[in-house]
Amino acid sequence: MADKLKDGLDRDFKMPEVESGTVVYNVDPLIVKSHYEIDYIHSYCQDSPWFRGLMNGQLLGSKCVKCGYVFTTPRSHCMECGAKTEWVELPTEGTIHTWTTCYFGGQEFLKETPYHLILVEFEGANTLLLTRLMGVPVGQVKIGMKVKARFRRLSKISPTDVYFVPA
Repeated sequence: MADKLKDGLDRDFKMPEVESGTVVYNVDPLIVKSHYEIDYIHSYCQDSPWFRGLMNGQLLGSKCVKCGYVFTTPRSHCMECGAKTEWVELPTEGTIHTWTTCYFGGQEFLKETPYHLILVEFEGANTLLLTRLMGVPVGQVKIGMKVKARFRRLSKISPTDVYFVPA
């Protein structure tokens, strides 16, 4: 039987051993793999209308009330003149301004690789929208290709709720 310390703790206490070790990627500097999972509660604040729009099959942009600059992504203030913006509905059809094919992705997209990311140009908008292109085989994406928005039936309230397909 192990001796007990004055405070009642066991002198021979040992941490339980585990079957798996730590994955080491590099020694100097030491880089290791650690799993980390957390539930994160956050607010979309002034961007909430953009996400509600996606839930309802709408693309919303921000238009400057002073200079008229139209952003395809949410902005509370104009990046050109600093004035406030208001929500405007964007077209759901556009053209591919540029694109890239991704052969590796984050956890959510690993099953879809390779996948295409495109920058969509809309008539009447001054900026581009970064999104995914679905339904086009590798090697067949073209700059200038006409595309149209599709919306996820069951919203994740995420930018991935909208994607594009050939028009």
